[in-house]
Amino acid sequence: MMLLQLLKNLCAFALTAGDVVAEDMPELSDGDEDDEDDVDKEQWMEEESQPVSCLFCDKVLGSVPAILQHCTSDHEVSLVSIIRKHDLDDYGYIKMINFIRSTKCSPSCLMGLPDGPLPWESEDFLRPALQDDPLLQADPEELCGSEEPGSSGGSSSRTHDALLRRTQAAEEGLARSLEDVHKLKLLVQGLFLDAETSKSGELGAVAKLREDEDEAYFSSYGHYSIHEEMLKDKVRTESYRDFMYRNAEVFRDKVVLDVGCGTGILSMFAARSGAKKVIAVDQSEIIYQAMDIVRSNNLEDKITLIKGRIEDIKLPVEKVDIIISEWMGYFLLYESMLDSVLYARDLYLADGGSVYPDLCNISLVAVGDIQKHQDRIAFWDDVYGFNMACMKKAVVHDAVAEVVNADTLISEPTVIQTIDCNTVCLSELEFTTDFCLKILNTADCTAIVGYFDIFFDKGCSNKVMFSTGPQATKTHWRQTVFLLEKPLFVQAGDGLGGQFVYKTWDNCDSTSQLNSFGCFLGNTEGKQTISHH
Repeated sequence: MMLLQLLKNLCAFALTAGDVVAEDMPELSDGDEDDEDDVDKEQWMEEESQPVSCLFCDKVLGSVPAILQHCTSDHEVSLVSIIRKHDLDDYGYIKMINFIRSTKCSPSCLMGLPDGPLPWESEDFLRPALQDDPLLQADPEELCGSEEPGSSGGSSSRTHDALLRRTQAAEEGLARSLEDVHKLKLLVQGLFLDAETSKSGELGAVAKLREDEDEAYFSSYGHYSIHEEMLKDKVRTESYRDFMYRNAEVFRDKVVLDVGCGTGILSMFAARSGAKKVIAVDQSEIIYQAMDIVRSNNLEDKITLIKGRIEDIKLPVEKVDIIISEWMGYFLLYESMLDSVLYARDLYLADGGSVYPDLCNISLVAVGDIQKHQDRIAFWDDVYGFNMACMKKAVVHDAVAEVVNADTLISEPTVIQTIDCNTVCLSELEFTTDFCLKILNTADCTAIVGYFDIFFDKGCSNKVMFSTGPQATKTHWRQTVFLLEKPLFVQAGDGLGGQFVYKTWDNCDSTSQLNSFGCFLGNTEGKQTISHH
């Protein structure tokens, strides 16, 4: 508990450090020339500064950039984003400023405006609502940083450039602060772990805490290569995209929660589909890249990113209308995030809301591939002249994720479990199912292969699904192969019966930390058991 509180304090320190850096970051200098530039900037900024009244409160600041930053930080409204969103020219910008001042428009109403006719299109809003308003003298193109290179610029451009440099320096300072905090966190964890183990001679509460938080699991998802592989999986990514873009009415004006957002791709799909607000949560370090990605696509006004496990954080809203997540693991449930999605569903999903994807099937099919069986099993009989046959029993118990040749399928597939993500309970994710595979080709059955299908169905006028089966386009999940220790002869027309058992690690006797799958097969020729971990 002491460590947990300390880590919370460290996180608070990181956020505080970020705020201090963003607001009071000192000018950085690499030499005398930079120092002179800083002095010059301060001089002309003082000369050009003039009082500017806030659009939404009584606050008065010394410059236009200061007011813009104040509106963004205190009122959560970015005038630059509005200018870009509605492609405002000089007249449109002037009308917008006068409209806000004359109508006392609230920030929420301003950010929620549709793409259609704007409320300030009347020529009446060309009349200044505030005499000598410095905001009316600003150039919207310069505010958005779209000035052509080589132009004369002027004071507004110089102010924008100076503000940009200060922002970049602040981000670099924040990155260094976060790195220092991470190092300090690891140091404190090590100190407390050493203290606990020296007292008891075994792993103490700190080690268990780190294990419970799945540190290794979440850190693995901070590596860019994993996200690159998932994004390049067109079946996966384009299915989510098509579901949201083709069913935009489902997302229009809704509050959406993205559990395990990664790079934020699903959050951005949701925002582009009309969501009013998207809250994206991820525990891994990729969340910092996601923040940059969201800003680069001008979606920071719609998407809020939060680092942490969904079970440990508190959302800024009481309820959400939709939960989206790409939570699926190998064979659907191995290393999946479904338990986190169900936690979020039970705590945050509003009545009438939905989890997407909403339906999932787990299927089995028989395979006859003697060559693959020999490569994996018979290989151990002679390894560079040595008998390693004792390895067979260990190898056969390891399920393998690989692409299965559709030509080696010898049975019809059968669905062994259907999961409705809107109603399923955690206890239902452990199950035992009897199955019977109808054999299509006489052959030696060498393995049972598992895969899953995903459906976006509830309330969708354009339903979308994808499969990870051997006869579908390859995905990064591939298929899950459960090898038989010995090939099992089957004939066309036979029914290969069996029982599939799925249990979580907590309820397994094995020392493995993986999920446990048990499959019991039998036909008229014989019977054998497969137990995979």
